[in-house]
Amino acid sequence: MSKFDQAKMLVKMRKLQKELQKEVISVEAGDGAVKVEINGEMKIKRIHIDADSVDTDDIGQLERWVEEAVKDAISKSQKLAADKMQPMMGSLGNLGL
Repeated sequence: MSKFDQAKMLVKMRKLQKELQKEVISVEAGDGAVKVEINGEMKIKRIHIDADSVDTDDIGQLERWVEEAVKDAISKSQKLAADKMQPMMGSLGNLGL
């Protein structure tokens, strides 16, 4: 791969990274009691807990909902990134990666 092609690939990768930063995935758990927003770079942007939907006598359930929502959000963020990177994977092979 020529230096020109490598430079083009670097520009594409940076563009993809900016796109992933802007993508927001929303996930809910506990029938909406917990909502997590995460971007395409797997950075959590927001966690919201609906106090009316939470039994304060069962904090363990709330913890499970938060864990479930965060895990689901991370998984969806990883899939989004993988799907967006798929077209570039063939080009990266030419770099010996």
